[in-house]
Amino acid sequence: MKTLVIHPADQTTEFLTAIYANLNNKTVIKGGLSKPELREMIEQHDRILMLGHGSPYGLLNPDQFPNAGFYIVDESMVSALKSKPNNLYIWCFANHFVKRNSLSGLNCGMFISEVREAYSYGFEDVEWDIIEKSNELFSSIVSKYINEPMRVLYEKLIYEYGLLARINPIAGYNHKRLFLSYAPSFKLSNKFVG
Repeated sequence: MKTLVIHPADQTTEFLTAIYANLNNKTVIKGGLSKPELREMIEQHDRILMLGHGSPYGLLNPDQFPNAGFYIVDESMVSALKSKPNNLYIWCFANHFVKRNSLSGLNCGMFISEVREAYSYGFEDVEWDIIEKSNELFSSIVSKYINEPMRVLYEKLIYEYGLLARINPIAGYNHKRLFLSYAPSFKLSNKFVG
């Protein structure tokens, strides 16, 4: 399976590199491409991992992609993503983007990964090491099961990350916001999507 990783260069999301560090047959894009070039690469790959900061409208472009605008993955990429059921959409509020566009894959709602986000969501007393443990375990679990069928990856993530969620308030918050979505066209074809 040819995997395209879109992970805009950003120190605050560096922990996500563990997800794809041991993947074979991957192309990692941290910046430098235009939107049309990136769309062409999406079309040429079997699975797309989109990681970083974002909003319900897409994956943010932290000035790493020239002339791409505020988002590097947005509505303009949806038709290229629709035929790929095994994608990862890991950015804050990606679940809204996935649902609105009837996409398939592992996705998340608001995902706390830094202190300022924790403070914004009511975790004023949380220490950095609590957030770091959540980040590291999340990435480690996804990495461990990244080549399993999507349903297996999701189930393992929910179970194993859920163990930390019992004692770690940040993992507890994030755990409730992890989703596996199937577009209507893939629901009848569960073998294909795992």
